[in-house]
Amino acid sequence: MSAPITISTDLTGQTALITGASSGLGARFARVLAAAGAQVLIVARRADRLQSLRDEIIEQGGAAQAHTLDVADIAKIPQFYDGLDCLPDILVNNAGMNINKTSQDISAAEYEAIMTTNLTAPFFLASDLARRHIAAKSAARIINIASVGAFNVLPGLTPYCMSKSALVMMTRGMAREWARHNINVNAICPGYIETEINDYWWKTEGGQKQIARFPRKRLAEDSDLDGTLLLLAGAGGKGITGTAIQVDDGQYV
Repeated sequence: MSAPITISTDLTGQTALITGASSGLGARFARVLAAAGAQVLIVARRADRLQSLRDEIIEQGGAAQAHTLDVADIAKIPQFYDGLDCLPDILVNNAGMNINKTSQDISAAEYEAIMTTNLTAPFFLASDLARRHIAAKSAARIINIASVGAFNVLPGLTPYCMSKSALVMMTRGMAREWARHNINVNAICPGYIETEINDYWWKTEGGQKQIARFPRKRLAEDSDLDGTLLLLAGAGGKGITGTAIQVDDGQYV
C-alpha cells in the first residue's frame, strides 16, 4: 500500500549547522532553515556579522546560535563539534572562496587556500559529523554547496572549478558509504548569483556582456535555492542521496 501523501518543509526539532554564514548564500540558508523551524548554528570567521544575523533570526521568532570558526583550521573541527550543546542533524557545507587568476599566475599558497576551504574543510566537517551520527545510530543530512563550475569551465577560476568538481565526487562517495546509516549526502550547484564577493563584476562591461549571453538575460537570485535546500534538508528528501542538483536559472542549458 502506498505511503500517505504528506508535503511538508517543517524542520521543527532539527538543528542545522551552516558554515560561511556571515554573508551571502550562507546567511540566506540560515534564514530559510530557521524560518522552516530548525535551530540554526551559524558559523564563520566574522563574529560581529554572525551576531547581527543571530539577533535578526531571533527577533523574527527563530532559534539561532553563533559560533566563530575558521573552517580551514582542520585540526579544530573535532574540538568545535565537542563544544556544541547538541549534534547537528543537518550540515550545510557552504564556506568557500575563489581567486580570479589564470592557472599560470596562481601561487602555491593561493591554490592551497582554495582547496583547503572548498574541499578539505567540507570533507572533515562531514566525516566528523557522520562519525558521531553513526555512533549514535541517528540520521543526518549533509548538503554540500558546489557550483556550476563543477561541470563547466569558468575562465580564470580553474582551481575553484577543480575544487567544486571534487566536492561533487566527494558527495557521491560519502553518500554511498553512509547510505545504510541513514545519512543523506547531496550537493547543490548554484549558477551565477550576485553576492558581495562578485557584485563588482556584474557592473562592468564584461559582466553585462556575460549576463546578456544567459538564456534569460539575468542573474539567478539567492531565493532560487530555497526550494532545493528545503527539499534536501526535509522529509521530502528522504530518498535523495548522492545527487548534485544544478540550480542556475537555465544559465547552462
